[in-house]
Amino acid sequence: VGSFTDWAAFEKDFQAEFFPIDPAKSAALALHNREQYGQEKRMLDEYIDSLWALVKQAAYPDGLQLCLTLQDGLHSTLMQHIDNLAEGHLDNEQIASWYKVAWDQ
Repeated sequence: VGSFTDWAAFEKDFQAEFFPIDPAKSAALALHNREQYGQEKRMLDEYIDSLWALVKQAAYPDGLQLCLTLQDGLHSTLMQHIDNLAEGHLDNEQIASWYKVAWDQ
């Protein structure tokens, strides 16, 4: 733990650590880092909630890029299962169709 010379020094370090200058940019960068947003061992609802929070903060539009981001973060077993069941039946421009299929599994 570092020491601070005064309250202003502490506040400056605190702001830099916990309140990024550009939250939309930080969220967009997190969405491109599977280790930060991927499902891993989390429940699907937890993964989708955290993904959705980042998507809203980054102001991602619905569409192909968002669908690919969701797919990339899903647990590989779930993604493989979805691929087998829904090949050619999902709209890669509408994230809602992907959410529904993932939850139904």
